[in-house]
Amino acid sequence: MTTIDVICVGETMGVVTPAHAEPIKTAEECLLGYGGAESNVAAHLAEFGYRVAWASRLGRDAFGERIIEGLAARGVDVSLVIRDETAPTGVYFKDPDLGHGARTLYYRSGSAASRMSPRDFDTWPAGRTRWVHTSGINPALSDTAGALTSHILTQAKDMGYKVSFDVNYRPALWPVDVAGPRLQTLAEQATVVLVGLDEAETLWGCTRAADVAAMLPGPRHLVVKDSSVEAVEFIRDGQGERTARVPARNVEVIEPVGAGDAFAAGYLAGLLRGDTPEDRLALGHSFAAWTLGTRSDFRPGHGNQPRTYASRTALASSG
Repeated sequence: MTTIDVICVGETMGVVTPAHAEPIKTAEECLLGYGGAESNVAAHLAEFGYRVAWASRLGRDAFGERIIEGLAARGVDVSLVIRDETAPTGVYFKDPDLGHGARTLYYRSGSAASRMSPRDFDTWPAGRTRWVHTSGINPALSDTAGALTSHILTQAKDMGYKVSFDVNYRPALWPVDVAGPRLQTLAEQATVVLVGLDEAETLWGCTRAADVAAMLPGPRHLVVKDSSVEAVEFIRDGQGERTARVPARNVEVIEPVGAGDAFAAGYLAGLLRGDTPEDRLALGHSFAAWTLGTRSDFRPGHGNQPRTYASRTALASSG
């Protein structure tokens, strides 16, 4: 049987964004696309050369077809996706960053992906993968999607795979007083946790990377991203805890959306191939820098040159 290097689990939605640099309220022409944190990671890893599957639910509608065909064209295995006859594919609108900060308008309540549940897990080849990647977005979608996230984490040891968990706090989906303790509990069970220092401050009051490390002592690898400053990895093993830091460098930012997913993919790509902590953090920065130069959630073309990454200096942070 064919093994899968990574299964990425989470919602992907249709995306509507103005065709030109103008706000939605005045735009007359828009572009249609798709985006989702976990499928962005899947697309980057597939382009890098890993065998990656994306698991989720989509409506049996035009956006669902667009997502399936688009991800398959990027080399992602979409055979684990369940098509829902009675629930739609979620949609979100991007209001571009024109000096006031980019805004995302979600229309995902009752979406097909919100119906994800632990039953879906039984249809996946979890025993034939070495890694599952998911995020804190899923438990914000519904109780059943949250139960799936918990199930992925609790089954990891018995099934023989490891779990990476990107905190990805979305304030528009749930309040901080609910999200904070829930995301802490989930993150504590993961092998790898990625979190921005800004969201750690919002969720848990952490103002330093060391504060986050004290809050989350469980993960073997904890990566704290401090926007344009640096990324810090805390490595816990038989030798105790050690840290690695890679500073960020300024790049021209066209739009930050998607850069965090790119960082996660770059970091995981380096971790999976055995890079040093410094090299895998640098690889994450490099992936993020490439994505920061576009208005799209995923920018193709950079991940097909893997040999260049390990020696690259960190270019940017994912924020």
